[in-house]
Amino acid sequence: MSTPFVKLPEVIAHRGNAAEFPENSLPALRSAIELGARFVEFDVQLTADRQPILLHDSNLRRTAGIDRNALEMIWHELAEIVVNEDERFQGRFTDVGIPTLAQAASLIEAYPHVTAFVELKRASLRKFGPEVVVRRVCEVLKPIARQCVLISFDYATVHHIRQVSSLSVGWILSEYSSLSALKCEALAPDYLFCDHQLLTPGTARLWRGPWRWAVYEVTSRKLALELAARGVRFIETMAVRAMLREFRTPRVL
Repeated sequence: MSTPFVKLPEVIAHRGNAAEFPENSLPALRSAIELGARFVEFDVQLTADRQPILLHDSNLRRTAGIDRNALEMIWHELAEIVVNEDERFQGRFTDVGIPTLAQAASLIEAYPHVTAFVELKRASLRKFGPEVVVRRVCEVLKPIARQCVLISFDYATVHHIRQVSSLSVGWILSEYSSLSALKCEALAPDYLFCDHQLLTPGTARLWRGPWRWAVYEVTSRKLALELAARGVRFIETMAVRAMLREFRTPRVL
């Protein structure tokens, strides 16, 4: 009996091509797009003067080697900082800066076929409040609204986005549980994100609903196919080049 055909999921570039460039940087995003990724993901924080910037950790120690909280700094200060991730790249990069969301939006706008998943980080949501963060981000993304999906771990924030904007939304699960399933039914997001390690093992289909599943930290074609068979439409990875190459390589039967 022949094996049922399973369509490969789409690849989302997690923080851009973060395997080869500093994460959440313009070079990382540009590289992912030039490699052929039609979907990119990046993280957004707010500075002390409410400027949306691309940054995962609120503390700059890991990315810039500086023990300071970016949320307590104004954009003028942060514009002078490089995020070269020296520990990971061993000095390979010397001048990669923190992009503003406006700069990232300009890059995305140049590629109308690309969709950006924009994650609103919980540190900024706690410090400034969902209303402020969502308003500032939506203002910046207005020119490319049709190319954007706002996502967050924070359920209340995703609900708020639904109330105040027409942007597509995604909820990132902290756990794959019956309670989360009930919340999904109530929220009905456009996308559901989940770490593959949180999913129950086996071959059972994931929760069905109006959402599309995006599962992250996937680094092999085999796992991608297993997830696709369970209903996953997107896989998210930092290893963009390797995954796209694997997906383009014909299967040997």
